Amino acid sequence: MKLGSPKAMSAYPKTILPIAASVGGLALFVIFASLLLVNQPIGTKVSGYFYSVDQATKIGLSSNNETSIIENWLNDTDKERTTVVSSINKTVTDKPVEIDTDKPVDLVKNKTIGLDTSNAVDLDTDKTVEIDTNKTVDIGTGKIADSSPKKIADSGCDIYHGKWVLDPAGPLYSNNSCPVLTQMQNCQGNGRPDKDYENYRWQPTKCDLPRFDPKKFLELMRGKTLAYVGDSVARNQMESMLCILWQAEAPINRGNKRMQRYYFRSTSTTIIRIWSSWLVHKTTEEFDFAPEGVDKLHLDAPDETFMGDVPTFDVLVLSSGHWFAKRSVYILNNEIVGGQLWWPDNSRKKKIDSTEAFEISVATIMSALVNKPDYKGLTVVRSYSPDHYEGGAWNTGGSCTGKIKPAVDGELVESEFTNIMYGKQVSGFNRGIKNKTNKSRVAFMDITKPFSYRHDGHPGPYRNLDPNKITKRSADGRPPPQDCLHWCMPGPVDTWNEFLMETIRRDFEAHDS
Repeated sequence: MKLGSPKAMSAYPKTILPIAASVGGLALFVIFASLLLVNQPIGTKVSGYFYSVDQATKIGLSSNNETSIIENWLNDTDKERTTVVSSINKTVTDKPVEIDTDKPVDLVKNKTIGLDTSNAVDLDTDKTVEIDTNKTVDIGTGKIADSSPKKIADSGCDIYHGKWVLDPAGPLYSNNSCPVLTQMQNCQGNGRPDKDYENYRWQPTKCDLPRFDPKKFLELMRGKTLAYVGDSVARNQMESMLCILWQAEAPINRGNKRMQRYYFRSTSTTIIRIWSSWLVHKTTEEFDFAPEGVDKLHLDAPDETFMGDVPTFDVLVLSSGHWFAKRSVYILNNEIVGGQLWWPDNSRKKKIDSTEAFEISVATIMSALVNKPDYKGLTVVRSYSPDHYEGGAWNTGGSCTGKIKPAVDGELVESEFTNIMYGKQVSGFNRGIKNKTNKSRVAFMDITKPFSYRHDGHPGPYRNLDPNKITKRSADGRPPPQDCLHWCMPGPVDTWNEFLMETIRRDFEAHDS
């Protein structure tokens, strides 16, 4: 065969081409792999195949060249998550919220900020975003914040000036869904036929008071203790709080005879109630011309039964006033200065009456709290709770029978005694905090005027299970035995805890900043 024949020339390429292709492919693979290792660590890339994005985040696997995912846990109960894409600073929700990229966003504390009427949320560095409430304000009527001049309550809004509005969403719980409801406040369970009193919410004039969210409250109070101290009206408010929170989580009862104590495991939150009728020192021992057995109030000494517990409280809610209508002796500077429903010697002149004794007691307890060196919590004084005994007092024929809707201005019955007690409380509060020395904070929860309209919110004659109880006036007009002081549950008293949550939120934000 000749060298230049076509057969000899075609045999050589068939041997060389496979080798050349293999060498070329190997070279390309080496170049590609080198580039991949330089720009992306292989461990990070492999993790994407074996873990979901959320899982990679949890175990700390992320790439500087990929959009990082930050999980914002809104609560520990149901592990609801809101995801924020930090590279573009936008919230991944059904409705995106525009966030100023020049301002930092704290994604941990879940605090509420005020809204204006635009779509964008203007953040400052001292406030954080509560993702799921930036667009809609739930006041029970489906209103959108963007379509209303009102805004979520902030530190500049007076939440105590407004009106009662019918809320079709209804109450936060029912009388059947709360196992700690005192029977005297179980108006539906006791046979009350009307229900509209449950369905009114307080609407501030210039902003919207957020509807109470039990999960958010437990998160707000994570690791903290809330204590209600005072009389039976304090118990009324404390049970309202428990009924609301119970809808999110059943607490563990860790209380005893002296202190009711409920523990919420998910956030290590504790709710406490301690009985203190007058908030000042009380004794029944004989004193001067006052015999043994009569309650004697040392108006210048705080009640020691709870003062020792105060340093463990993060929030303390005080309730008092109504027991000053009961039989008692007033002692000031180790001298008997007055008495209520007790004064054996008319030749002796009383120096103070029951309303003045109330003022002194408020000043005493507030001064003790704001000067207690180891107390750093928030003290909330709930203003005097109005009763609605019309036509007489609780024991002289007063009645709230037949009241089924909030009063309007034209029919509001002013109570002179309530107005006096409210004024004395305000004066005592201001006197007590005047020379504050510790790091505690104080707030005055001003519910008296708003609740003067709620004559419909009391149990009235529906205060027990007796099937034969009298619920209507007799033929001669006498009212049945009734309670026009405490509040039905559910009912207006639940608004106190909405006020309280907003008060705590504002305080915690200011304190943290």
